Amino acid sequence: MSKIAYQYLIVKDTSRFRALNNEAYELAVKIKDTFTLADIHWSNANLYKGLQVYDSAYYHYNEAYRHFENIDHQYYAAKMLYGMSFIKGRFRDYPGSEVLMVKAIEKYKGLDKYEALFGAYEHLGILYKELKEYDRALFYYNKALEYQGKIENSKLPEHAGFNNIALVYQYMGEYDKALGYFDRILEDDSLGIKDITHYARVLDNKAYCRLLSGDTTNIEQDLYKSLAIRDSLHNLEGLAVSNIHLSEYYMHQGDTVRARFHAREANRYASKVDNGRDYLASLQLLAKTDRAHGQVYLDRYIVFNDSLQDVDRRIQNKFTRIAYETDEYIAETKRLSQQKTLILIGALVLILIISLVYYIIVQKSRNEKLLLETEQQKANEQVYLLTLKQQTKLEEEKTRERNRIAQELHDGILGKLFGVRVDLGFLDIQGDETTLRQHELFLDELQKIEGEIREVSHKLNSDFNSSEIDFNAVLRQLLENKGRAGDFIYQLHVCENIGWGDINEVIKVNLYRIVQEALQNVIKYAKAQKVDLRFTLEKDILSVRIKDDGVGFNTKKQQKGIGMKNMKSRIQKLHGSFSVQSEIGKGTTLSFTIPTHQKL
Repeated sequence: MSKIAYQYLIVKDTSRFRALNNEAYELAVKIKDTFTLADIHWSNANLYKGLQVYDSAYYHYNEAYRHFENIDHQYYAAKMLYGMSFIKGRFRDYPGSEVLMVKAIEKYKGLDKYEALFGAYEHLGILYKELKEYDRALFYYNKALEYQGKIENSKLPEHAGFNNIALVYQYMGEYDKALGYFDRILEDDSLGIKDITHYARVLDNKAYCRLLSGDTTNIEQDLYKSLAIRDSLHNLEGLAVSNIHLSEYYMHQGDTVRARFHAREANRYASKVDNGRDYLASLQLLAKTDRAHGQVYLDRYIVFNDSLQDVDRRIQNKFTRIAYETDEYIAETKRLSQQKTLILIGALVLILIISLVYYIIVQKSRNEKLLLETEQQKANEQVYLLTLKQQTKLEEEKTRERNRIAQELHDGILGKLFGVRVDLGFLDIQGDETTLRQHELFLDELQKIEGEIREVSHKLNSDFNSSEIDFNAVLRQLLENKGRAGDFIYQLHVCENIGWGDINEVIKVNLYRIVQEALQNVIKYAKAQKVDLRFTLEKDILSVRIKDDGVGFNTKKQQKGIGMKNMKSRIQKLHGSFSVQSEIGKGTTLSFTIPTHQKL
């Protein structure tokens, strides 16, 4: 839409251009399309420049520049600087125009835009020509020619810029040098076809330069030839200049009537194009050629010159205000951006602090919980140790009581029975054969009872390790309880060479906990029907294997359960090794080894 609007501007359909451009602007604002916003301002600047509403043109160039700078489009940003510099120069703000053009040149140099650099240095040359700093003007014009030579496939004529150099030499009074440059331009026979406007300009300038040098040969012919071309082209600015030069020519010739005629024509054309410079020049000529109204023209000259200066000053102030407001806007935007950045940093720092505090609190809570669990575990283990010791003492008391009973049976009751039987055997029993047989049977029965008492006494008094019986019983009881809970049958195999009494109580406590955790995992995950628990001892290394016929699992996948971690942790504390073998559908075998002789 912006591009279509610009096409309407080219064909001078300003109403459609404005309508489409405004609609494009609203859309660009909605979608935050910075490039299109800049392009729309650029088009508006071209519109107002064409309408000679230069303050509005300057404003839109400035807005376009700001947007192009924001998206780092340096080439177009430089073009906007060029546009603003041109307008400032138009209103004789030469220092301001120079500053903007130098900024544009810096950007063009970084982009190797030689044609743009040619135009920029040409403009600087014009500024210094207006300031009457002719040496500086020549320097910039020659710089422009240097960059013209670097342009590939240039559409500029070879003599582009010669006219301006010639004019500087003309102002300096070096007419021969000026005429030399004019001649170099006019050597191009095709100039009248390729660029008729430029041809008319150079022809007029050369004739006027010859007039200034005192050579009036064929001047009138060349001046009228240029005037005719400009009239055919309806070039009003050119017509004003041609009539000024003709007026001066006729004044030089002493023909005041023709001089006054051309001065009035120049005044008329300058008024139409609103060209203050040529309008003032025509008033000066009229004051000189029209003696009767000379004072009127001088007064008009003074008033117009003052008003022109006031206009220039007001416009310059507008430019300054626009630049100031833009700088203020940029500064405010920068301040808000910095403020936003600071707020964002502050928020991030605050979030970080809160997160850190939260993390510390959570970590502290976890540590306290772990400490509590550790203490609880230690307490449980201590309780279990005390229970084992209590059971051991109880078993020792039971053993002592058994030994006492066995001794009592053997030394007391058995001795008495033996004595009674012996005494009965020495009695002279009289009676029939049945009675005597009965007596023999009673003696045999007493002897059998003695044998039974002796056997019971020996069994009660036999030497056994109570702690071994006790820990095996603890393991069997654990298997019994878990088997009921998990609905599986179990087998317990303990190697005969394992002396539980010789194994550290801490190791036994951890063994119990490991087996307990393993059986708990069987209940939770394995869905096993059989569990086999086996203990073997070889060279002071206790080996434990817990095997089930459950569903199994993939050992390559990381296990998230805490039970497995607890088992590994306990085994590592006991300086042991741990391994798990499992296959889906084929059960699981958990194996670990622990050295039995170690200080804990």
